[in-house]
Amino acid sequence: MVLIQNKDIFLNYEILETFEAGIELYGFEVKSILVGKGSLKGSYVTYKGRELFLVNFYIPPYQEKNVFKGYDPLRPRRLLLKKKEIDYLISKIKTKGLTVLPLKIYNKNRLIKVEIAVVRGLKKYEKREKLKEKEFRRVKERILKNF
Repeated sequence: MVLIQNKDIFLNYEILETFEAGIELYGFEVKSILVGKGSLKGSYVTYKGRELFLVNFYIPPYQEKNVFKGYDPLRPRRLLLKKKEIDYLISKIKTKGLTVLPLKIYNKNRLIKVEIAVVRGLKKYEKREKLKEKEFRRVKERILKNF
């Protein structure tokens, strides 16, 4: 079940490949995500040493008064992947023109998972083509529905 989704990525980026990763969270952050609070806008994946972190993922506290002092809702959260996947993603992050972004947050067997993707930014003319294609499909389906 998808809890949080970043829909802007599908318009602005070309998705090359996706990965499923675990995420290290506090207990009240898990509760907040399960309720549907949080935002992936502006978040991205970066590395430090041989670890990957999800940066700028906003998770507000579940209960405002039940949070320890100094809690940062935008803190970097460590991603849990296999070593081969981490090394591969670090090499993709270092490659010019590619970046790694989170697509969605979902739960799988009581665990919170993040779907991350290696993406390439689209040019303006590619975005326009994508929008025209989408509009054409919508009109075509409307016409076919009336027949």
